[in-house]
Amino acid sequence: MSERPEDPDRPETPDHTETPDRPEDPDRPETPDRPEDPDRPETRDRTATESAGGCLLAATGALAGLVYWFPRAAYSLDGGFESHARDLSVLFVALPLILLGATVLPLVTWTLTLRRIPAARRPWPAALAALLALGLFLYGAELCWQPRQAPDPGYGPGI
Repeated sequence: MSERPEDPDRPETPDHTETPDRPEDPDRPETPDRPEDPDRPETRDRTATESAGGCLLAATGALAGLVYWFPRAAYSLDGGFESHARDLSVLFVALPLILLGATVLPLVTWTLTLRRIPAARRPWPAALAALLALGLFLYGAELCWQPRQAPDPGYGPGI
């Protein structure tokens, strides 16, 4: 009768038989005691989707900020008659602030929604939350930022 050496780390089973080491089931949902494996294809695909979605939202925010800023700042850049109303602060102060806010806010909202809200592990609710945050930011900028505009239409260019 061969005796095996005692291994103090191995728990003994009631019938003293060895239990085979089984690999974990890859289809089993993630649990707190089983961290996500970055080498799994599903994780790589999800990470790529999250990254692409974040870049797309940042680009969308920057474009929306620029589209929002330009028509409101056009008169201040042109200056009107003989450039008497030229205000370059819309170029050097307002534009960077609006572009920064419109780019970063959707990206932060996207990331926090994906990471913190368990029901939004899919990209669509997070994208909707990010676009809503962008819309609220531009609405808030509309309420707060009032650059100089052209005078009333009754004051035409003259003869």
